[in-house]
Amino acid sequence: MRSRALAALALAVLFIWAAPLAGLALAGRPVAAYLGFPPRTALVAQAPFAWGAFMLFSLPALGALALYGVALARARPGNSGGAAGKFPWWGWLGLALIAVAWPIAWSRALALAWRGQTFTLLWLGYILVMNALAHRRGGSSPLTHRPVWFLWLFPLSAGFWWLFEYLNQFVHNWYYGGGEGESDWGYIVRATLPFSTVLPAVASTWAWLRANPRIDALALPPLRGHAALAWIALAAGALGLATIGLRPDLLFPLLWIAPLMVLAGLQHLIAGDTLFSALARGDWRAVLQPALAALVCGFFWELWNWGSLPKWHYAIPYVQRFHLFEMPILGYAGYLPFGVECALLLDLAARIIERRPAWPLGGTH
Repeated sequence: MRSRALAALALAVLFIWAAPLAGLALAGRPVAAYLGFPPRTALVAQAPFAWGAFMLFSLPALGALALYGVALARARPGNSGGAAGKFPWWGWLGLALIAVAWPIAWSRALALAWRGQTFTLLWLGYILVMNALAHRRGGSSPLTHRPVWFLWLFPLSAGFWWLFEYLNQFVHNWYYGGGEGESDWGYIVRATLPFSTVLPAVASTWAWLRANPRIDALALPPLRGHAALAWIALAAGALGLATIGLRPDLLFPLLWIAPLMVLAGLQHLIAGDTLFSALARGDWRAVLQPALAALVCGFFWELWNWGSLPKWHYAIPYVQRFHLFEMPILGYAGYLPFGVECALLLDLAARIIERRPAWPLGGTH
């Protein structure tokens, strides 16, 4: 299990990194500008807002909302299992971190040096609180019941998000402000710390959602697929990544969808199964729950980014309107496939570190 998971992860990283470069090279465009580290993306003028494109890009988001509506309507929650437990002390520590870091992050009276790392502290606090809520409700959490796997998620998360920073160079959908003039080494250190909290935050939120009986009873009909779908997903994902830099104004959503297809296809072909395998049994929780977990995290990512410095800004073609914080409202749909991709990585990490799948989180179900 470990060797296959390592192979799937390594090949996925290689495909995701190489495919956009291959696409540019085949089109006769230079690739040298995309090979430097750290990747830095500046503001680029994008196509203006267009109602037609906005409505077209809204269709997948509306479809996802309908899917969740049906899954909730079909949910049949079981017995919650008794009274809730005590909120652990380390959960209060997480609340204290948030209470201290949030005002500092948003204070315009403080120097950048004081505000620069508060985003990491906010997310460490969030991770502790989510684990505490899951532990209080269900008696377990990733932090307390799978600590080795959970702690390894931090370095894995840093590398994972740097890969998305690399991909953003091809579409220029977000850029950072407030750190102008910073050296490459300083930027790497400052950015890697908050990047390392992404996967632990999604894993913790997923565990918290599972502690809700209705969310953990999401139900949809079984969906059986053909074995060839893994090859189709891999080919489509690689093609999407190869073309993303050629027409970024139209293909920018593939930034979130194509890596998911590559990762899912390779994991199925090499490891023999993925979280999607549960769909054949009618168990959609391993897909719907992490997607929702990333959306919950996304709300707080955007909220805390809003008044922070340094911060990120968005420049998305055709849909740059109706903002919730810095994010155009339609951009939140990207968190859904991103959450499923996080879940696949959590599963691969568990197979490598613990030699068992990540689903279900925190023990048997």
